[in-house]
Amino acid sequence: VEVAAIDSPLIQTLDDSCAENYLQWIPSVRLCRSVPAIKVAYTAMHGVGGATALRAFEVAGLSEPIVVDEQQQPDAMFPTVVFPNPEEPGAMDRVIEVARISGAALALANDPDADRLGVAIPVGASWRLLRGDEIGWLLGDHVLRHTQGDDRLVVTTLVSSSLLGKMAALHGVAYEETFTGFKWIADAALRHSDKRLVFAYEQALGYLVADRPLDKDGIAAAVLMTEVAALAIAEGTTLQGRLNQIAEQYGRHVTGELSVKMNPSDGLLAVDRLRSSPPVTIAGRVVVKVEDFKEANLLRLWLDEVGGAGVRLQVRPSGTEPKVKLYGEAVDMEPDTLQSLLSALEAIL
Repeated sequence: VEVAAIDSPLIQTLDDSCAENYLQWIPSVRLCRSVPAIKVAYTAMHGVGGATALRAFEVAGLSEPIVVDEQQQPDAMFPTVVFPNPEEPGAMDRVIEVARISGAALALANDPDADRLGVAIPVGASWRLLRGDEIGWLLGDHVLRHTQGDDRLVVTTLVSSSLLGKMAALHGVAYEETFTGFKWIADAALRHSDKRLVFAYEQALGYLVADRPLDKDGIAAAVLMTEVAALAIAEGTTLQGRLNQIAEQYGRHVTGELSVKMNPSDGLLAVDRLRSSPPVTIAGRVVVKVEDFKEANLLRLWLDEVGGAGVRLQVRPSGTEPKVKLYGEAVDMEPDTLQSLLSALEAIL
């Protein structure tokens, strides 16, 4: 393998000025500065984001988060969490407990490299983790309502919820769906050189809340999510209340996922079998259309009808794990019903 020389222009050594430039940019993420101060609990999950996140909140004019002390410093052994991924059940238990004890309005978690954001909110006497799509709806709705211009662009991925597209249409904003991964989102932004990317997300907790950097950024997303929560409180509601308002406006979208462990070769074969011989029905519902996104190795199956009240099921091999991933979305359907359809598709695989 050819290795570049140490003095190659392809290699750039970063120093503290990179972080300082980032922190100078962070205040521009804010869209509504006249919101009340709120309590927020935060964990860096033993990763690298802790110190930068606290400074980001400070320069953005937000109250200092209440941190999970034992998870604030980098530690490659991750001693207090089984799997340091905010998507994993139990990973945010400690920050939720800190939030509950302190009376915080929400709990935030960055993953260890701080490019993703997990969010938990109080609902009655308990707390619940927001799905990646729900976070995307809250952030996307906020950005679209508080930015202006005919040149705006929002982007999401094929496996994320289609609700962002409805929001964009209502606001007269350009919208695009890409393959999974932020490299494709960045590609869309670069291709639309006449547009200004104002928001992008993928359901796996990745969010881009401004036009740079062209990548997911968990710290900037945490800053903006805090503003979203503060504005909701100022308007006499909560983040759950905002989600309810979004559902009333656009329809109650429900999303679900299911991962099936398979070695990579078996996963490819399973998707190929489904491609060559798609089912006529799934759990008694008629498959009315099959879309094949071959470059992404993704199959999309529509049940009942295309769009509208139809159910959208998708399947693809994971690009990073020995799994096949199934994704579902429906409007005004019970989550358990959608999950049962995903299980029925798993049985077909």
